[in-house]
Amino acid sequence: MSTWAPGSLFLEERVGQAGHRLTGPRLALFRAIARYPEGFTAEELRDQHPSIGRATVYRTIRLLVDLGLVCKIALPEGAPRYVVAGGGHHHHAVCIECGAVKEFRYSTVESVLGELRADVMGQIVGHRIEVYVRCGSCVDQGGRTGLAPVSTP
Repeated sequence: MSTWAPGSLFLEERVGQAGHRLTGPRLALFRAIARYPEGFTAEELRDQHPSIGRATVYRTIRLLVDLGLVCKIALPEGAPRYVVAGGGHHHHAVCIECGAVKEFRYSTVESVLGELRADVMGQIVGHRIEVYVRCGSCVDQGGRTGLAPVSTP
């Protein structure tokens, strides 16, 4: 799993290059996002910056997702988490207890998808894989800290 975590300057640069305004509230949110290398929720950002309007928080997150700078991670229960994208095609491992998100790349996944082409109706145009885990910290702590466990078939 990757531990790459860009700073707020990365986000500022990319958003500026895309022609979007770098307002004070956006810059504050970029700095806050950089402090969450394992993912964050919109509410965590909102709680950290109560003076920034809820709509600004959500619009900024949407902008970052649309620009491919942040990945939206669907959780089995609860609000989605977001993580700064490490670049290139990747997948996510999400801790079901603390919500930490890590990227991973694994060529076998791509090989399996190549073989699926014969079994699907139509052309595969994309995919998203999220693996739900108990991270090492949560296993070491031995207790529940947040999200409900995911039932698997």
